[in-house]
Amino acid sequence: MARVVLAMSGGVDSSVAAHLLTDAGHDVIGVFMRHGEESAQQCRVDDSGGPAAGLPVVAPMAHGRADHKQGCCSATDAADARRVAAKFKIPFYALDLQQDFRRIVDYFVDDYLNGRTPNPCVKCNHWIKFGRLFDYAAGVDADYVATGHYARMVRQGGSNRLHRGRDQNKDQSYALFGIGRDRLSRMMLPVGDFTKPQIREMAESLGLGVAAKKDSQEICFVTQGHHSDFVKARRPEMVGATAGDIVTTEGDVVGQHAGIEAFTIGQRKKLGVAMGEPYFVVRIDPDTKQVVIGKKPELQRPRLSAVDGNWLVDRSELPPKVGVQIRYNSTAKPASVQWANENGTEFDVQFDDPQEAIAPGQAAVVYDGDRVLGGGWIR
Repeated sequence: MARVVLAMSGGVDSSVAAHLLTDAGHDVIGVFMRHGEESAQQCRVDDSGGPAAGLPVVAPMAHGRADHKQGCCSATDAADARRVAAKFKIPFYALDLQQDFRRIVDYFVDDYLNGRTPNPCVKCNHWIKFGRLFDYAAGVDADYVATGHYARMVRQGGSNRLHRGRDQNKDQSYALFGIGRDRLSRMMLPVGDFTKPQIREMAESLGLGVAAKKDSQEICFVTQGHHSDFVKARRPEMVGATAGDIVTTEGDVVGQHAGIEAFTIGQRKKLGVAMGEPYFVVRIDPDTKQVVIGKKPELQRPRLSAVDGNWLVDRSELPPKVGVQIRYNSTAKPASVQWANENGTEFDVQFDDPQEAIAPGQAAVVYDGDRVLGGGWIR
């Protein structure tokens, strides 16, 4: 039996993870990670969803923020998580991560203003869920940190390996590539060996009220409207400063736009111009403020360069042929990888076949079959 800190969101995956861990005999501590700035009392709820004194908040909260989305860290989610913890008789706490989460928001805004396409959910996993959560685990003498991610930890030959989840439709290993290699031995991913339907069936059989709860699909802090509206609200001094021309790859000016933050590589809809046939965003230039559009074949690129690489294997373990995944909802494509410096923080990827819409700011994650080898951020 080990002491395990489990991130509990109030969703079905982490709730079933609580069952799997307690059923295996582990000493589980449930933690609800408060990312937003609602009042501390919001998380103090009883089994009916009303106020109670049973859910301690680890640190005091600062002032609220008007753009916070209720669904991210609402009283309802806290109540759902707390009821599951009570059912399995595990202690349950709310961890205030407001200051840490502001870093995620600032990264999101800055990337869009610099013509990149950020991935805040991946950054959140690296910086918070498998960052700060380990700090908390150390404070309570926990042996492991667990989440409800659909990925698998495989212990083989004395090494700890991160693999895709069994459910290929729900696999979340792409979002975990940036975890420190030294932390693999202290990670548990209990639901990774199951499919989503199996997890829901298990929740139903256990009588969990969250069995049919919908998955979160949105960026939790973009509360309404387009993400560019959120960017402008956070950086009002930049309104109008990122406006510019929409140009074709031949250099013809075909329109104007209100800000580069409204665009991403590969985008086809809402370009603001009528070309008579499908055109896509193929490049965003933050210096000239130009959004460059072209036909679909012009989206293709044979290679990419990445920075801020994180590797879960030694350089000698990289096979000559790997799979590289360039966005969350895609598959890994055959490629070769070459480190551009000694520690692999910069690396180059050469695809066997050109790939469409390689977007700066997205993660390029390297696989050997189902095993995650590492990855970085597309330059």
